[in-house]
Amino acid sequence: MRELIEFYQTDVPEAGCDEAGRGCLAGPVVAAAVVLNPEKPISQLNDSKKLTANQRERLFDAICEKAKAWAIAEVSVDEINRINILNASLLAMQKAIEQLSVAPGLLLIDGNRFPRWHIPHRCIVKGDARYQAIAAASILAKVYRDRLMLQLHEEFPYYHWNQNKGYPTRTHIEALQREGISPQHRRKFVSKFIEPDLFRR
Repeated sequence: MRELIEFYQTDVPEAGCDEAGRGCLAGPVVAAAVVLNPEKPISQLNDSKKLTANQRERLFDAICEKAKAWAIAEVSVDEINRINILNASLLAMQKAIEQLSVAPGLLLIDGNRFPRWHIPHRCIVKGDARYQAIAAASILAKVYRDRLMLQLHEEFPYYHWNQNKGYPTRTHIEALQREGISPQHRRKFVSKFIEPDLFRR
């Protein structure tokens, strides 16, 4: 595994930020922000998508224990339906950053866009596979959101969110066609997969 870069620069506290759940049909979008502690390194940090569930769970605990600061924020399905998923993802990241107990002097954002803000930022495509702070944020966001979807699965078991976490798998789409949509579905996304009359169920 390629070693991730520890810091973009060393003269200011920097926060890595990433989101989880942007491509889902259901559930909130979640973002995390992390300020790492150079005196407490965390081994095996990587893009959350390249880790197993057990590895993510172990690293989640290590990040919470060793980071200088970390925060997690979510934006609800209702808000996603109102402002669209891109704006909801950016809002979730801003909310997570604002909750940090250490004020960052630089933001490392996974992706290619972020709004003008009072904190300088760098957008880095596939940053979760390049920078440790972004990788740490991706892990926190992914684990937290997966846990949320497991809870929602208990209420809506027929969509199999314990397996697909809200992503558009075949079993998820088949359940949508059979059961219609739930209050946890993103209406604009779902409209690409099912007939309009299923929205009235």
